[in-house]
Amino acid sequence: MRELADLDKETLLGLLRDAALNWLTHDGLWFRAVEETFGMEAAIRLDKMAWAQFTVIEARRIIKRLNLPANGGLEALALALRFRLYARINEQAIVELNSRRCVFEMRTCRVQEARQRQGLPDFPCREVGLVEYSGFAQTIDPRITTRCLFCPPDPHPAEAWCRWEFRLEG
Repeated sequence: MRELADLDKETLLGLLRDAALNWLTHDGLWFRAVEETFGMEAAIRLDKMAWAQFTVIEARRIIKRLNLPANGGLEALALALRFRLYARINEQAIVELNSRRCVFEMRTCRVQEARQRQGLPDFPCREVGLVEYSGFAQTIDPRITTRCLFCPPDPHPAEAWCRWEFRLEG
């Protein structure tokens, strides 16, 4: 019987990608069930409540696993963003990084693309994203503020679904 520790790097990375896909599938199925049962407004309200907690847990685990410094600033944030579950399944990029400002964008989004395939409108994720990204960034470093540059339901360029600005204050 094969054990996880016996698997090669390629297989382990594949399993990590599968786990991220399974997580996102469950999240999407849960959201759609709430949306169909109670409507989009209730689904977004509950989603924000869940993300407010999940994003902090995810950031804390990344901090611990990577041994990131307390108040690591935007460099620590840029690194941590690369290790989120989303990073395994969506194309994302840091398009600007300096000591005061970091701009992050999601170039592909499995959530939005799945909704398109199902003939559904874009998920208006700006509200949820503000909770998610600000909570993640402030867990990495409480001095970081978050601003949405664009995110559905906003119009967006073909090459990106959303773009977020993080600033180091103080």
